[in-house]
Amino acid sequence: MTRIFGDFIERKDDHGECLQIGFSPTSIPIQQRWRNNGLSADFLADYLSTFFPGDDRAAAERQADLKSAVSYVANELLENAMKFSYAPSQHPISIAMYLESDAVSFYVTNSVDPHAVAVFQQTIERLLTEDIDARYMAQLAQADGMGYLTMLHDYGAALAWKFAPSLQEPDVVTVTTMVRLSI
Repeated sequence: MTRIFGDFIERKDDHGECLQIGFSPTSIPIQQRWRNNGLSADFLADYLSTFFPGDDRAAAERQADLKSAVSYVANELLENAMKFSYAPSQHPISIAMYLESDAVSFYVTNSVDPHAVAVFQQTIERLLTEDIDARYMAQLAQADGMGYLTMLHDYGAALAWKFAPSLQEPDVVTVTTMVRLSI
């Protein structure tokens, strides 16, 4: 059964600039790849920055801010996807970045341990309903689990999730995390 959290926007690949990267679990285990997330995130940020030339000081600052935000968000999304991907599954991890006139959207899909889905969904419900500033300050004291909160608090991102059965492996649940940054 498919379950949506937040304002999830289904993507149609027929419009807008898109860059997608996929990671196969068959060559080396996904969890061993996560140390390369920074490279992939920086690649996405560098690619996007070419659409925002920095011809003057203000444009260069905007380009640098956007590049930093994209790199941070993509890295956090990939780290979560790699870290929490369901190891027995053969489901790949993918990240897609879409450039639109007013936003950059990310879609990261990975498998999830079927026994961890309920806890993950409870965490998402708290994230979407609690006061972000209060939660951010409380979480800062623990110095853990700051990725999604930082996206909401520092970058003003919109987050949403879609849980669905895997088409390749019906007993496996996939989650697609959507993050939308206004530009």
